[in-house]
Amino acid sequence: MAAVVVAAVVAAAGLFAFAQISWPAFPSSNVLQAVTTAAQVVTLAVLAFVVWWIRRSRRLGRRAGWWPKPLAWASLSGFVTASLGLPLAATTLYLHGVSVDQEFRTQYLTRLTDSAALRDMTYADLPPYYPAGWFWLGGRVASVLGLDGWEAFKPYSIGSIAVAAVVALVLWMRLVRTDLGVLAAVATTAVTVTFASPEAYGAVVIVVAIPALVLAWGALRRPPGRGGWGAVVGTGLFLGAAATVYTLYLGWAAFTVVVMGLIAAILAYRSGTRRDALEPLLRVAVIAAVSGLVALTAWLPYLVAVVGGTPAESGTALHYLPEAAATLPLPMVDFSLTGALCLIGTLWLVTRAATSRRAQALGLGVVTVYAWYLLSMVATVLGTTLLAFRLEPVLLALLAAAGAFGVVEFGRWILLATSESPRVRASIVAIVAVCAVAFVQDVPKFLGTDIAIAYSDTDGNGERADRRPPSSVAYYDDVDAAIRESTGRPADDTVVLTGDTSLMSFHPYWGFLGRTSHYANPLAEYDARREAVHSWAESESADELLDALAGAPWRAPDVFVLRESADGYTLRLGEDVYPNDPNVRMYQVTFPAALFDDPRFDVQKVGPFVVAAVR
Repeated sequence: MAAVVVAAVVAAAGLFAFAQISWPAFPSSNVLQAVTTAAQVVTLAVLAFVVWWIRRSRRLGRRAGWWPKPLAWASLSGFVTASLGLPLAATTLYLHGVSVDQEFRTQYLTRLTDSAALRDMTYADLPPYYPAGWFWLGGRVASVLGLDGWEAFKPYSIGSIAVAAVVALVLWMRLVRTDLGVLAAVATTAVTVTFASPEAYGAVVIVVAIPALVLAWGALRRPPGRGGWGAVVGTGLFLGAAATVYTLYLGWAAFTVVVMGLIAAILAYRSGTRRDALEPLLRVAVIAAVSGLVALTAWLPYLVAVVGGTPAESGTALHYLPEAAATLPLPMVDFSLTGALCLIGTLWLVTRAATSRRAQALGLGVVTVYAWYLLSMVATVLGTTLLAFRLEPVLLALLAAAGAFGVVEFGRWILLATSESPRVRASIVAIVAVCAVAFVQDVPKFLGTDIAIAYSDTDGNGERADRRPPSSVAYYDDVDAAIRESTGRPADDTVVLTGDTSLMSFHPYWGFLGRTSHYANPLAEYDARREAVHSWAESESADELLDALAGAPWRAPDVFVLRESADGYTLRLGEDVYPNDPNVRMYQVTFPAALFDDPRFDVQKVGPFVVAAVR
């Protein structure tokens, strides 16, 4: 808890300080890159000092004191805050702005900022299908700070990754030698920030999952009757928390723990009795029970609705097969600093597989990632996937942790081979330091596209951080005012049908239909709703349209927010076209303007939009 407080305070203070300066936009100036690099070097230098002090104290037979740990917490949190917060200091938006997937994430946070009730991000009167844990907590943070959901998205994303990194650091320090724990935490955090930070709620799971696997293996691979039940409960709590945040990572982590349990049971049987083999399986069962209870905090409303008979589709969330998911990722053969670290990690995992529990735990994690990839490839024959490409950042983090241990161990071998020459020691330290700085200073460059979109997208204030003319999002406040004037109801009691679904990222309206089926709640019956919209657009009169709305099996739209065209009023819809890549086909549906030329509709034109409210 102390570590969480320190990390949160450092992240909040850093982000507040960054916001007090008028920075030039990152894509058009090198100023923010320069300041980011300087801050990264300072935080890494402090972490290096902590490692040096701990190792020196151990050599001298002294206690390192109480202060290195909180200093490490603050420095690691500062590293995350600087690496993400400074490049984004001149924009109110997070990585990738409010485009594509970030649109629905911002919408979810806006929904749960408006109310603490567990509700679907889009559809009225439905429990959430996508895990609400990270978004619910973010909504509470936004409420306390008095921010709209979209405004809180950036600081909350950065702060949550910083806190998760420090929680992982504390766990590493409990599992391995303190100095090794710092190195492992820095390596996994740097890789996670680089490759997973645009999906912030996934990053918080990844960075903790790596030491959690070491914890899980320690809980399962243990002589019978030798304790370890604290590790069992800890593993269950982690899996339960993962279930409330990111379903895919829960699936992989649970799969890994089950594999660990089976291997532990086989090894116990070979070295003991049949009864000894049952204990690892019992521990897996306890882990499942603990994680299930925690998971119910987010999943219970949805499960109750499904069991209660609410119609549910199979959903299309798994209908995505990019090129990255059609081949196995092999980062250890890439000619880059990441590739070098992963190669060292791979070599360490192989050389220490028989003697190190750390290597066994991380190695099993790597094996299950590749197994997940292969299963996903086989699943394509059945018309679906397991979204294996999402596990590539997990693989990189696993190999980065192994690489950190490998650098220390292989460096010790080199020192022993050279009779512990001080010059060789200094050379190894210098090479590692240079490589670390070279890697972290390229983090903003690697995230360059995501940063650029954060500056080019229009925010909820109707402004672009690059100072160029805003998009139609600038009219959303006027659209909101027109809807409220027409309906006399608040946003959270109004259903809107629109193709400009980013409106709901800034204002908590309910949507009749989301942009695509891939993020739709299976209880929402996406395809049936889409067909209903088609039939409404083909209505011959206002009477026919209003009768169709009244007879809809779902709560019908109160307002249509459409675009004006030569043929009428249009909106864009998405259709799943898997196995094609891209997996979504966007197309337009046109409503004749005459349908709304009726006193039972209140029609207002706001910029490029037509707001037609049912009176």
